[in-house]
Parts: sequence; C-alpha cells; structure tokens
Amino acid sequence: MHRSENIVWQELVIKRSDREKRNGHSGFVIWFTGLSGSGKSTLAVEVERQLFESGCNTYTLDGDNVRHGLNKNLDFSFEGRVENIRRIGEVAKLFVDAGIIVCTAFISPYKKDRDFVRELIDTGRFIEVFVDCPIKVCESRDPKGLYKKARAGEIADFTGISSSYEAPERPEIRIDTDKETVIESADKVLNYLIKYNLISQENK
Repeated sequence: MHRSENIVWQELVIKRSDREKRNGHSGFVIWFTGLSGSGKSTLAVEVERQLFESGCNTYTLDGDNVRHGLNKNLDFSFEGRVENIRRIGEVAKLFVDAGIIVCTAFISPYKKDRDFVRELIDTGRFIEVFVDCPIKVCESRDPKGLYKKARAGEIADFTGISSSYEAPERPEIRIDTDKETVIESADKVLNYLIKYNLISQENK
C-alpha cells in the first residue's frame, strides 16, 4: 500500500508549549522495556498513579491493551513486532505533543526499534527505563503462563526463550525488580524526573 501524495501537514494553532503551560508540566515518554514478567506494567501503573495523584496529566500504553485494539491485526513475528513498536512510537509522539506524560510498557526487544522511537521524540523527552530482572525470576513469576507454554513449544519466537532480547546499553534509568519493591522502583523513576526538571517536587 502506497501513501497518498495528496496529503499536506496541517499546522495547528495551539502549540505544545500552550498545552504544557496549562498542564503545569512537560510532555514526555517514559519507555519501560524488559522481559515478560520483569514488572514493566506493574511499575508503569504505579508511576502513572503517583503522577496522576499529584496532578499530572498522564496515560499508560500497555502492550497487551494496545494489541486488543490499535494493533490487534499484528502477530508476534519479527515484522509484526517492529510494526507494533513503530505504531506505539507514533502514538507516544502525539501524546507528547499534547503535553501529556505517557508511560509505555512493552517488551520492545530490539534496540533499533527503541532507538527509532527515541529519534521521534525531542531530546530529553524520551526516558528509557530498563526493567532488568533475571530470566529465572521472570519465569518463576510467569503471571500469564507464557514461559511454560514457550518451553513446551506452544509459543514460537518467545522473547528470552526462542527469540533474543537486546538489553539497553545506556538507559536513562535501570531498575532491578528482583531487588527493589515497586515503590522503591517508582521512587527512582520519579526522582529522575525531578532531577531533570521534567516534573516539580510538588508532583511527587
């Protein structure tokens, strides 16, 4: 399918700076990446909860939720995963333009895809959070029973088992969820946001 040539970018009257001024904070992406069962969604939900309760405009894009709607036509092949992250990156960019803090919780196993999203977002507004957790711990949690199915050969191309995960080399934040509580991990994220003036102390 070829993109129509008869399209022109429509400039908007209301700018991101206008929206951010009204919101009282910047718009940016907190990109949680890690293996299945590492605690990405749990941490993203907790960070969003604390930000929301402090008055921030936030939204969480979760891998499973997005595949129920926007990306329900995509499979888990290499091509499907690449397109999945491409679409999420474009959606996240729209949230940032709206002055909203968006938390995304996706395995996003390939460095190239994460770098693609980083390039979409203005410098300093893409915070990559590596939710690091040993695969043995992830597998012992296995909240969805996916590792068990992957080991049994019922799920092909499963990240960490039959498909690779390219861990971030220089993430803005690294979280060790096998050693830290959810609250401790969330505090680490929020303290980073305060340090780099993305939110104020009052937002914590």
